Amino acid sequence: MTDEMDMEEGGVIKKFMFVNRKAPYGTIYALEGLEVVLISAAFEQDVSMAFIDDGVYELAKGQDTKAIGQKNFSPTYRALEGYDIEKLYVDQKSLDERGLTEADLLVDVQVMDSAELAAMMAEQDVLISF
Repeated sequence: MTDEMDMEEGGVIKKFMFVNRKAPYGTIYALEGLEVVLISAAFEQDVSMAFIDDGVYELAKGQDTKAIGQKNFSPTYRALEGYDIEKLYVDQKSLDERGLTEADLLVDVQVMDSAELAAMMAEQDVLISF
């Protein structure tokens, strides 16, 4: 049976992981990535997110964007649970290198070392990086 036929019958659920590597402002990647994640959830797929490198800043508390003239979209991450997106993973090394801890983040996450995160990525059907 093809994936197209399975999807029409509602049978195939794919594991999608969105990998966020960019700082939240200065490029469109973080905001566009968040929008794609929300759209994916509407299609009832198994959606998770990983935050690596400067992507950990997307989840940081206390973001003030007035000086750069952009809307602060970080509160949207709190709404992910309402879309059944509860699998949020953060790279421990990325937090450490930026002087952040799990307590500095807006939402509940699972902090993993690089090897654990790589293993989680290997289990996915689709990886999309922003």
